[in-house]
Amino acid sequence: MLGPAVLGLSLWALLHPGMGAPLCLSQQLRMKGDYVLGGLFPLGEAEEAGIHSRTRPSSPVCTRFSSNGLLWALAMKMAVEEINNKSDLLPGLRLGYDLFDTCSEPVVAMKPSLMFLARADSRDIAAYCNYTQYQPRVLAVIGPHSSELALVTGKFFSFFLMPQVSYGASMELLSARETFPSFFRTVPSDRVQLTAAAELLQEFGWNWVAALGSDDEYGRQGLSIFSALAAARGICIAHEGLVPLPHADDLRLGKVQDVLHQVNQSNVQVVLLFASVHAAHALFNYSISSRLSPKVWVASEAWLTSDLVMGLPGMAQVGTVLGFLQRGAQLHEFSQYVKTHLALAADPAFCATLGKREQVLEEDVVGQRCPQCDCITLQNVSAGLNHHQTFSVYAAVYSVAQALHNTLQCNASGCPTQDPVKPWQLLENMYNLTFHAGGLTLRFNSSGNVDMEYDLKLWVWQGSVPKLHNVGRFNGSLWTEHLKIRWHTLDNQKPVSQCSQQCQEGQVRRVKGFHSCCYDCVDCKAGSYRHSPDDLACTFCRQDEWSPERSTRCFRRRYRFLAWGEPAVLLLLLLLSLALGLVLAALGLFIRHRDSPLVQASGGPLACFGLVCLGLVCLSVLLFPGQPSPARCLAQQPLSHLPLTGCLSTLFLQAAEIFVESELPLSWADRLSGCLRGPWAWLVVLLAMLVEAALCTWYLVAFPPEVVTDWRMLPKEALVHCRTRSWVSFGLAHATNATLAFLCFLGTFLVQSQPGRYNRARGLTFAMLAYFITWVSFVPLLANVQVVLRPAVHMGALLLCVLGILAAFHLPRCYLLMQQPGLNTPKFFLGGGPGDAQGRNDGDTGNQGKHE
Repeated sequence: MLGPAVLGLSLWALLHPGMGAPLCLSQQLRMKGDYVLGGLFPLGEAEEAGIHSRTRPSSPVCTRFSSNGLLWALAMKMAVEEINNKSDLLPGLRLGYDLFDTCSEPVVAMKPSLMFLARADSRDIAAYCNYTQYQPRVLAVIGPHSSELALVTGKFFSFFLMPQVSYGASMELLSARETFPSFFRTVPSDRVQLTAAAELLQEFGWNWVAALGSDDEYGRQGLSIFSALAAARGICIAHEGLVPLPHADDLRLGKVQDVLHQVNQSNVQVVLLFASVHAAHALFNYSISSRLSPKVWVASEAWLTSDLVMGLPGMAQVGTVLGFLQRGAQLHEFSQYVKTHLALAADPAFCATLGKREQVLEEDVVGQRCPQCDCITLQNVSAGLNHHQTFSVYAAVYSVAQALHNTLQCNASGCPTQDPVKPWQLLENMYNLTFHAGGLTLRFNSSGNVDMEYDLKLWVWQGSVPKLHNVGRFNGSLWTEHLKIRWHTLDNQKPVSQCSQQCQEGQVRRVKGFHSCCYDCVDCKAGSYRHSPDDLACTFCRQDEWSPERSTRCFRRRYRFLAWGEPAVLLLLLLLSLALGLVLAALGLFIRHRDSPLVQASGGPLACFGLVCLGLVCLSVLLFPGQPSPARCLAQQPLSHLPLTGCLSTLFLQAAEIFVESELPLSWADRLSGCLRGPWAWLVVLLAMLVEAALCTWYLVAFPPEVVTDWRMLPKEALVHCRTRSWVSFGLAHATNATLAFLCFLGTFLVQSQPGRYNRARGLTFAMLAYFITWVSFVPLLANVQVVLRPAVHMGALLLCVLGILAAFHLPRCYLLMQQPGLNTPKFFLGGGPGDAQGRNDGDTGNQGKHE
């Protein structure tokens, strides 16, 4: 406990900044212990001219002060002192520390690295063939802060298998165990940060971006990783370039100027800048002087919190700055620790005792460790007290302490192993190490990295330097608070950075050019749909589905067939009722007057049989409506055409009898007339129906119609119908009926009626004309009408054929039976009077005279 005196000194330092003698902070950067930890911190920064114009291997002078570097060094001091004051981690042992300035330059960092490898209390490094028993000055190294330095020191320490735990070097290359076997870090690798950046771009719909990186290993590898992540997420990099470091020549500087001008002139509104601090400073310095239009800048962790970049004049004009910072435990006691040590450093008595206690042997080699640290006040460092990397330094120290605890097999009573631990022995316990720091449990994975959450930070300007506001987090998935983000646009609307606007619903992208983000939107046609917004082609629906144009889904098809309730079917059923009613009425009249001359002249029983067949034809129409089935498809043609054959065969007998009586000699007529009546007539009817039955059987066996479901005929429905496999065989099934109708027509067309007798030939002629007109019209109509309506056409043809035969042949006879019964005489219908025979004889005699 430091007691009230220290608190009083702290209060004095806060109230009187900058007063009194210089501090002695530089003397507190080294402390002896049983095991010493080396520390590499950016306490100062070297002049650029002094670094890049060297002609001799002399040590550069670090003139500029870095407050963050000092705070990180103090965080290491605090962690070591906490561990020494604890009794559970390293009981009975004390850790020491040896902290050096890197000046953020590899050439400067190498000298303290050499000092770390020197023997204890010595400046010499011996050259051995085997360094197994070699005991260097420090057991492990904490730092450095940047990937550029870690690439140099990491290989150097790895040769000696000395553990090195960085608190800020995030480059992915450092995860390679083959190259850096002793490198660890308490920050995630750049891949995690860049994954978060890629998800941020996706979150805000920015797929047309520029990517810039510093022209060093850090920037080049970052751009390489981001390019792969962006391509996997459909993000297009419109412009890509490397930002030269400040000492670059004019030619390289001109390239980044060209890239910035291209970004400024294009519709790219978002720029990912993965660069080191000095490269970012140079880029923004040029951007501000050139007055480039403001953009959204997605920052890398390296420059997001840099005072050098944040304090650049005119930086508020560059636009919106977003970036990710790792989230660690809050070290609430650190602020008080810093205030206390600044107060102690301002106490001359304390500084005097400190100088006597510590012998600094290497100052003649590296110079005074941090002369700038002795000229600061609390105000100089207050802005970085809550810096995100402070916890990373703190955790790095605890990781080494935990590994030493495991190596020495320490317990509550002490550490049994007394032999000095070599760095390579400590390294064996660093792999896959689990340790605790600040209330968090952390673990090194196989690559030496730790998994930590990231906070999404936004620059908010409230003065000359922006403040970092938390607007989201990333822990494998991104979560953002959109309402907290203040954009640089006039109306505070989120900027749009897309080569092409998002396609509307039901449209897919047709890429134009080399970038997948530049495209035209194409409508999905009917029968296809857009499966996801990233589709480049429409997805076709399954055959049992349909979709309208510009659809995002498919719908199930309904089965479509000629249903009973459709208007066309209802109309045909009315026509069926009419035709069937007329058939039954005619059949009733014929049966009632079966012995009358009219019925006998019409064929007698054959006429009644023909009417019965017409009724069956009407009833066969009922096979066509409704859902098709295999039985329906097979029965439609035979059950409709066989009865029609029976009717036409009776009419054929009538036509043959008329032809014989009127056109053949009397001797032939008497002989043939007997064959056309009675049992012989029934035999003709039976023969005709057998021929039709044979043709129908051949048709059904050779080319049976089948029930098919057509998924493409109708846009929204699946058409179920009976498919005719062979139209030729279908026509041959009609051959018997067509032949009978044609013979009837030929037998009656040229027959002249005799005066005083009923003209039976005229009715048959018109009946056959009705038959031919119906079926000749049926063929083109059936070929051109929709498939779903073909059964209705077939129904209509059958009914019209029945009505035509009724109207031309049977109904006039029914009219005579009912309205003119006086004409129902043998002479009028049968021609059985003497005059008729005499007329035939006279005619024959006259003809003979002519022939003579």
